[in-house]
Amino acid sequence: MTSSDIQLAVVGLGYVGLPLAVEFGKQRSVLGFDINTRRIDALRAGHDATREVSDEELREASGLRYSADPEDLRACNVFIVTVPTPIDEHKRPDLTPLVKASETLGKILKRGDIVIYESTVYPGATEEDCVPVLERHSGLKFNVDFFAGYSPERINPGDKEHRVASIRKVTSGSTPEVAELVDQLYRQIITAGTHKAESIRVAEAAKVIENTQRDLNIALINELAIIFNRMGIDTEAVLQAAGTKWNFLPFRPGLVGGHCIGVDPYYLTHKAQSIGYHPEIILAGRRLNDGMGAYVVSQLVKAMLKRRIQVEGARVLVMGLTFKENCPDLRNTRIVDIVKELCDYNITADVYDPWVSADEARHEYGISPVAQPEPGSYDAVILAVAHDQFKAMGDADIRALGKPEHVLYDLKYVLPRHTADLRL
Repeated sequence: MTSSDIQLAVVGLGYVGLPLAVEFGKQRSVLGFDINTRRIDALRAGHDATREVSDEELREASGLRYSADPEDLRACNVFIVTVPTPIDEHKRPDLTPLVKASETLGKILKRGDIVIYESTVYPGATEEDCVPVLERHSGLKFNVDFFAGYSPERINPGDKEHRVASIRKVTSGSTPEVAELVDQLYRQIITAGTHKAESIRVAEAAKVIENTQRDLNIALINELAIIFNRMGIDTEAVLQAAGTKWNFLPFRPGLVGGHCIGVDPYYLTHKAQSIGYHPEIILAGRRLNDGMGAYVVSQLVKAMLKRRIQVEGARVLVMGLTFKENCPDLRNTRIVDIVKELCDYNITADVYDPWVSADEARHEYGISPVAQPEPGSYDAVILAVAHDQFKAMGDADIRALGKPEHVLYDLKYVLPRHTADLRL
């Protein structure tokens, strides 16, 4: 197969798959496949509910067509799989979406076809977990009848500067020839260039450590913030001072959620434990970051008690629900930890986020966001996500949401230093 012979399909049209399919659709014919028929209908109507791709960009992708019918995949010979890889309630990798996508492709796989995975996994998952599913459902033999590749996604939801084409791409293939073909395919759309890894396992490992490294760096800063808070030292002031050194890394404390940083380390630790190694540093960082929601609420409650604000029965406004600013992505948001902890104190927590779908918030977390917070109603306000809308409000308008006596906790350093009562 040569690049001109490729009939491409992107399987999974979420935050990762759609931007990728759109970029390919500007260059060539590509089938965008998703099992969510409502998602397909919306894309056919020219709108992306995730807001990662504009209506104009969808129109520019003239080669992109959409389908929820697996039979339409038969006309393709190269498949890029971009389905989610979450963790379960016990923080174990959940490969269900990946396995189901592999089952779907296995049923239509033909001789010479190539399946490329982009979903974040632990080293070995493509060849040890996905390929056997493809073989079982197709009756074909790996690296004889069909081939595989792995090119980890590097999408940053809500980031309009670092887009698919402008982020360097790691590629790999199950044979040297397939690796070169996969690399050529991505080079058609990746203006930042590609890096061809020596094996699929190397590419998988590279992806999973990218976010593990960030997770550990944030865990360090979170622990420093806890220490400095006990010492009465402003953490942001410390970080600004330390940041004057050229090689100081500019991480900030906070909740660590999302589909990558708060999830990927568990894929690596799962694999490490399966081969008999207990990863101490990575899991320690995870424990600390997973505990930040409870820490935030404990700090808030202490501040309320110092002001003689009745905690039980209090009403608190949580501003923001998404896992990061200026995007509607609710995946693995750790704001829910704050909401749950508040409820454990018998505090009524109102959540306000102009970016989220109320239906999705109710479906995913059982949270019904308020359409508009009522001024003068809250015993405390937690500024949890740095949406532009919240920045535009400023401290006076945010303060106006609270009762005459209230606590304002700025988790994201949105407000000037001395205008908030608490900062992380």
